Formats: sequence, structure tokens, C-alpha cells
Amino acid sequence: MIKNIIFDFGDIFINLDKKATHLALANLGIKEITKAMIGIYHKYEKGLISTSEFIDFYEKKKQVRKEDLITAWNAILQDFPLKRLHFITDLAQKKNFRLFLLSNTNELHISWIKRTIGEDFFATFKNSFEQFYLSHEIHLRKPDQEIYEFVLQQNNLVANETLFVDDLKENTDAASKLGIHVWNLNPLNDDVTELFTKNSIF
Repeated sequence: MIKNIIFDFGDIFINLDKKATHLALANLGIKEITKAMIGIYHKYEKGLISTSEFIDFYEKKKQVRKEDLITAWNAILQDFPLKRLHFITDLAQKKNFRLFLLSNTNELHISWIKRTIGEDFFATFKNSFEQFYLSHEIHLRKPDQEIYEFVLQQNNLVANETLFVDDLKENTDAASKLGIHVWNLNPLNDDVTELFTKNSIF
């Protein structure tokens, strides 16, 4: 019996254009994503380096202006359909499940989201969850096993009573290894509002 649901954020609630940042960086002259860039990104996503240190890397190594980098970096972020906000607020009000958010999200992205959707919209969304875990705040990121163990242990959750919803298979595969039920949602065909019609586990 499912008692707990852990949701991802990007392409679950807020739509993403996953190619947009790469295209925007290419337009700034950064056509190759190097191992050093991936390493910096992962550190930033875990909150192990500050936003200023992240920006400095691109300014010094790639000769990209701060304003241009921020615009390119946030290009991935799209709209947040209102029906998804209504879905999660309604689910929270019913109190049939303990609800959690677990997202690989960095400071630049979450700041952009708050400005774009508005503080009230964001607060309503965030308050629908018992815990709202962002990777840069807890210094852990998916698909590392430690992040799932952290959420389970911190909240006394039983793995086989928990469902994890994420759009990336590597993330749901990692959670599944711990005995957590998963829904690898495909943004092209699925919508989080269909949670109860597309999952026979309920």
C-alpha cells in the first residue's frame, strides 16, 4: 500500500526544454560540454560551490559574460501549468499520502522559477509538500543512492510504501534498487495529473 509519494520537479510540474541551454551556450561559443564543465555543474547542483564561483568559471574559462550565461542557463526552464498546481494542492488537502519533493535544482534555476511564476504561486506549491528537498540545499543529487536513503531515513519512510515519480530513468532505476516503487513519467506522453490513472499500484 502506497503511503508516501516523492515527486521530482522538472518535467513533472514545470516544463523543461532540455536542449535549450545547450543551444543557448552554443550560440555563446560553447559548443562542447567538457568533463570540467560537467564537474562544475554537479558541484553547483550539490551546492558545493556558490553561484558566483559557478559564474566565474564560465567568465574566466569560457569568456562568457555573466548576464549571457544566466540567460542561457535558465533557457531550459519553461511554463508551470496551473492544472498541475491544482493537482498537487488538491492531493495535499486530502491528506491521503505524505508528499515530498526531491529535485536536482540549483540556485540560479530556483531563483528564476520564483521570479517567473511569482512568490505566491511558488509558496502555494512548496507548502503542498511535507518536505521540499532541493539538491543544492541538501548537498546530494540524483541518481546517487545516498539522496534516496537520506529522504527515507529523515522521514521514517518504508521503501515499499513509497512511490517516486521522475522523468529520468537513471533516477527511477536508482530508487527502485532500494525497493521504492517508481513511475518513470515520459513528458511526451504522460502528465503528473494522470498519476492515479496510469499507475495500477493505487
